[in-house]
Amino acid sequence: MTQHGSSPETHAAALAALRSLVGRPDAEFHDGQYAAIEALVAERRRALVVQRTGWGKSAVYFVATLLLRQQGAGPTVLVSPLLALMRDQIAAAERAGVRAVAINSTNAHEWADVLAQLDRDEVDVLLVSPERLNNPSFREEQLPALVRRIGMLVVDEAHCISDWGHDFRPDYRRLRELIARMPADVPVLATTATANSRVVADVAEQLGAAEAGGGSEVLTIRGPLARASLRLGVLRLPDAPSRLAWLLSHLDELPGSGIIYALTVAAAVDTARLLRERGHEVRAYTGQTDPEERAESESMLKRNEVKALVATSALGMGFDKPDLGFVLHLGAPSSPVAYYQQVGRAGRASESADVLLLPGAEDRDIWHYFATASMPDRERAERVIAALGDAPVSTPVLEAMVDIRRTPLELLLKVLDVDGAVRRVQGGWVATGEPWVYDAERYERIAAERRAEQQHMVEYEQGSGCRMEFLQRTLDDDTAAPCGRCDNCAGAWYPTGVGADASAAASASLDRVGVPVEPRRAWPTGADRLGVPVKGRIAVDEQAGEGRALARLTDLGWGGALRELFTAGAPDAPVPDRLRDACVRVLAGWGWAERPVAVVSVPSHTRPLLVGSLARSLAEIGRLPYLGELATTGGGPSGGPGGNSAFRLAGVWDRFSADALAVPAGPVLLVDDQADSRWTLTVAARSLRRAGATDVLPFVLALRG
Repeated sequence: MTQHGSSPETHAAALAALRSLVGRPDAEFHDGQYAAIEALVAERRRALVVQRTGWGKSAVYFVATLLLRQQGAGPTVLVSPLLALMRDQIAAAERAGVRAVAINSTNAHEWADVLAQLDRDEVDVLLVSPERLNNPSFREEQLPALVRRIGMLVVDEAHCISDWGHDFRPDYRRLRELIARMPADVPVLATTATANSRVVADVAEQLGAAEAGGGSEVLTIRGPLARASLRLGVLRLPDAPSRLAWLLSHLDELPGSGIIYALTVAAAVDTARLLRERGHEVRAYTGQTDPEERAESESMLKRNEVKALVATSALGMGFDKPDLGFVLHLGAPSSPVAYYQQVGRAGRASESADVLLLPGAEDRDIWHYFATASMPDRERAERVIAALGDAPVSTPVLEAMVDIRRTPLELLLKVLDVDGAVRRVQGGWVATGEPWVYDAERYERIAAERRAEQQHMVEYEQGSGCRMEFLQRTLDDDTAAPCGRCDNCAGAWYPTGVGADASAAASASLDRVGVPVEPRRAWPTGADRLGVPVKGRIAVDEQAGEGRALARLTDLGWGGALRELFTAGAPDAPVPDRLRDACVRVLAGWGWAERPVAVVSVPSHTRPLLVGSLARSLAEIGRLPYLGELATTGGGPSGGPGGNSAFRLAGVWDRFSADALAVPAGPVLLVDDQADSRWTLTVAARSLRRAGATDVLPFVLALRG
């Protein structure tokens, strides 16, 4: 292969660039950093770097970019998965004199300026989200020209490419196609901190997609993953109140500022609320948090203006606070690999950081939910392909055609797109006509691997050996050795006691009841195509009022009791006294504008005893007449949970009647067991409003989602 620069000159230039990047005249390369840079710059090779968080992977691609640009190469394209990562990387690049710009979903108004800068060769690094690679205009108008000029491709968080990575993302699989289109002498760098041997082999194979065109073998640089600064521990407590009470008792004792991870959005929000109510400076950070608020929260944590962010996995890859003092988990991630990736946020530039896991009994149920939700379903996939043709169909219209909710539909479309069965174009989606076969064997292998990872996480929690060594071994790090610092090596370093006041506060917080059930205000797009003659806004005099639920199924407090009540196979039975009493508390604190004058229940095929007993109990306690169930017509509601709004509405449309009930002219309390899409409550309320009720106040035990 042609050599593009001799090693002595390359090393001197690279070292100067490194010192400029980190702002230290005495900086030296970490073991492996220069080897990667030399392979990229002098040999134009393809390289995979697997190194622990904080090792300096970004220094490799920024320094290599500077040297390649000095040799006349085009800009580096950096595929980066998270906006937080982009913000930090652009700031780091500017310090080294690297001109970096980003194209992502938040700066569409700046794209024209970015493209003009590219045309003037004023961009050294272009950061692109993986989703942008399949944006039709970007893919067809900008990407071909970029491929012709690209100086280097960098794939950050490269484990996302692999089916076996803990954070597989369908959009990343398109990178194999991009790599195959690139000239063989354009260097490619993939980096990750979290990859076992299977992931490394998978990613390396995909990086070598163009080896037939003259490329050389992929260079893999893999370093030890042990983090000497981390002090690991596991504290097993009996239940969620105990874990929250421990946190209330000891949060201020944890060093510096840090991250408290929760497994669900509801858990993160509830925990942050409790901590704030008890005087702790924390903020919730989830995938549902407004992007501007997320950026503000990141900045506040970096400036130590909050003690912690209570976060889901939305705060993960790429967040860079070198002096992060602790990472605490309320509930365990589903694999040691994912756990290592999150705890790696701590102690990157400090001698010590504390990492504590407080596992929960509900962890396995949450793992199962997320594992099954991310797997494509054969029947659904075939339904989508059959619904598409040559004419573009938008996602909202397709949603109404195939009865799949928006989020899982979008994920499924990405998978089918990467598989070549469908294609995103201007105006929506089309079928390619290419044959598609559901790869059942592949998905079963992946599912088996996920189950094995979950078992490894249980072994991490329960094991008596060194915890850091265990994490290293699960990532196939052959340098694994006892750390001498974790609780199994050196004894428990964390307090185990819980204050009485903290226990009372945690129990009171988790005993909180009452979640608003927002009413539907508009009919879903596409309902008219399914024989439901409505569109636009729901008439004001046919709408339900704001309702209440006892709790969400995912809540830390009452969610556990509700999940047990609604678990598959649980027998139908009258409402338990404890739940009934909690429901009475919800009604007592409702604060409605006008007290209901009667109670009506929704007929239930699966839990008639539960719903009927709840409605009668509330009527009796509130000294209100119970008018009975709504009558069912046309065979009653059809369909089940899941599916999209148009199909859910069609399944209950005109299936309820209040004609046989003596509905008074006043507000009516409408009782059901669960609210999911809320279309059952909407249609039932419409029937009651048409029968004379001046308002309908829905009440359910559980709110899904």
